[in-house]
Amino acid sequence: MFDGATMLGFSAVHYKPTAEIVHRVHAAGAVRPTHRRQGLGTKLMQHGLATAKALHALHHPTLELVVESIYGEHVHGAVALYRAAAMTATKSSRHMRHPLGTAAPHAPIPDGLRIEGYTAETDEEFRAVRNEAAQHTGGSPLSAEEWEVWAVNASFRPALSFLLRDVETGTAAGVLLVVSWEAETVATGVRDAYFRVIATRPAYQERGVAEALISHTLRAAQDQGYGRASLRVDADSSSKEFGVYESAGFVTQDTQVHYSIAL
Repeated sequence: MFDGATMLGFSAVHYKPTAEIVHRVHAAGAVRPTHRRQGLGTKLMQHGLATAKALHALHHPTLELVVESIYGEHVHGAVALYRAAAMTATKSSRHMRHPLGTAAPHAPIPDGLRIEGYTAETDEEFRAVRNEAAQHTGGSPLSAEEWEVWAVNASFRPALSFLLRDVETGTAAGVLLVVSWEAETVATGVRDAYFRVIATRPAYQERGVAEALISHTLRAAQDQGYGRASLRVDADSSSKEFGVYESAGFVTQDTQVHYSIAL
């Protein structure tokens, strides 16, 4: 949405190339602070929902459509907008950051495992570990096409993505994958290493796999000139999971609420 050459706001909708039973479409948007409270958010919301319906009809017309969106709980205007659109809060997540200014606690590589950097040859192992860990906790697997769009896209940072492998069996035990957005770096002046995937195969849990991967990646990010690291975790995740991140030096920055509506 523009006023002459000035962008006043935007609406972005992302559909899933592959889906089963339910097609979940993610919608996002924002309005320039100087132009809020003028009904622009409502118009952009309506445009986003209409676009979601059009994409759904084009790609997955036989499935159920659910539109999802995420926003900070402190942004009251956005909360009111979602509620007015009949969207309901389904869960919340915490955005956590690590300043990288202080040395990350050292977590040793567990016995019998070795660390490897990402390569094109191990890409499928990264996806397999992520999917197995997600399904173990009730999540959904990502197809190869979805993985390429969501994880190993233009923002992916292979030099900051690592895998822990079982030396004896050759099995990938855990993975950590990082992305970083150049636009965010330009806007904030801070180069952020976002931990997109932190996953451990169920058979290797309780062995310090996640701790070792996080520790190694934090040090690598600092060595490569990043200004901070960040991640997002479900607010209702286990206290143990929070403990791992907090022990590594991550601090909650804000809480975001996930909204959805079935159309």
